[in-house]
Amino acid sequence: MMWSLAALVIGFCIDLLVGDPHGFPHPVVLIGKCISVLERALRCICPKTPSGERAAGAILWGAVVIVSTAVPALLLWLSGLVSPWLRLALESVMCWQILAVKSLRDESMKVYDALESGDLAASRHAVSMIVGRDTDRLDDAAVTRAAVETVAENASDGVIAPLFYLMIGGAPLGMAYKAVNTLDSMVGYKNERYIDFGCASARLDDAVNWIPSRLSALFMIAVCPIVGLDARGAARIWRRDRRRHASPNAAQTESACAGALGLRLAGPAVYFGKLVEKPTIGDASREIEWGDIARATRLMLAASVCALVVFGAARAAVVLAVGAMV
Repeated sequence: MMWSLAALVIGFCIDLLVGDPHGFPHPVVLIGKCISVLERALRCICPKTPSGERAAGAILWGAVVIVSTAVPALLLWLSGLVSPWLRLALESVMCWQILAVKSLRDESMKVYDALESGDLAASRHAVSMIVGRDTDRLDDAAVTRAAVETVAENASDGVIAPLFYLMIGGAPLGMAYKAVNTLDSMVGYKNERYIDFGCASARLDDAVNWIPSRLSALFMIAVCPIVGLDARGAARIWRRDRRRHASPNAAQTESACAGALGLRLAGPAVYFGKLVEKPTIGDASREIEWGDIARATRLMLAASVCALVVFGAARAAVVLAVGAMV
């Protein structure tokens, strides 16, 4: 257990320094290809009925998650037979690839840099790389709001939730979480094609993110004083608005971030040419500005480090307690 903890700390540090280099093999790409292949196969054999598609979607979810857990577990076991140091190195690399601290910061700061330079077209393009909504008609404020919302939401999905599962079950469970997250992002849509087929992926993603999303919001509130933001405002808006989203989890960190910054986030947005009405989160204590992207990023980074320390301390305490009993 301590070796896995060491691997996580090393992987976290590598991610902070290196991020996600372009062209470097990434397990999420392999998971995505696996999902695509299995989806085509299952759609060919499953009955073309709502219940048949739900069953096929559940089979897809189970198969992808099992494979995504078993393969890293097998690789770590085999490497451990050779040397514990080889296993440590391999698990450190896996932890690095599961986390997304630097890539989230870098991609959001590209939006910041474009806005700071006054290049609206470049800022729209940059934010289109990290959000799902249509961006071609967004003004400066809407681009900034989209970037801040993405940083807030992905603080949980991309960093703190993976840390949570890595601390519990090491790289295999962390990879299982990434599989669940990838399944939801690929098939968990409420449209005609995926309303039934993606039902299992969407609901189970909500389930596995229920605890981490709430912990993420609490970490954000806790670190506000460290990064010079409003902890009281974050706590107040989180208590009030944390359920103002179709997802049971997405508004947890968005509401904490909105309160910390004194902003109003969310609201109506256009997806694939269709206006989607969504409730607003937070109070418009002031106008949003491009500097809020940098503030949200600092909040995300501080909350991530806080999560690493808290989860690490909890894991170390469990190891010491088990050792004492043995």
